[in-house]
Amino acid sequence: MLLIFLEGIVSYPAFAALPPDRPLGWVLLAGGAALLLLGGWLVYRGLGDLGSNITALPAPVRDARLVENGIYLRIRHPIYAGVIALGVGWAFVVGSLAALVVAVLLAAWLDLKSRREEVWLDAHHPGYPAYRLRTSRFVPGLY
Repeated sequence: MLLIFLEGIVSYPAFAALPPDRPLGWVLLAGGAALLLLGGWLVYRGLGDLGSNITALPAPVRDARLVENGIYLRIRHPIYAGVIALGVGWAFVVGSLAALVVAVLLAAWLDLKSRREEVWLDAHHPGYPAYRLRTSRFVPGLY
């Protein structure tokens, strides 16, 4: 949450200067808007498909079942992927290098968090190792 707040703070000067008047400004704006839409959709789908298994903490809920349907058929951490897309998309929309740096830090943090979460999921769900082998962490077919 601190990194998300920091991204908003560091991007304010660039946000105040919209619309883009720099080279490739409209390309960054359009690409950023697409990432914002994708990120929002990933978070929405991830939350919806997770259902009652959702928790604010990375440790699984005691009686949680392993969710392998919906968006979870393709990626293991769609909510984290969505938050990363939102952060990068926002940095592009406002054209802020500082916001992009914070988005990269956010991505690194969520990658580390997902790795720790997967240790707990391995211990909690006997089928998780096989699920992990057939899905990607954040980007289908890439990572």
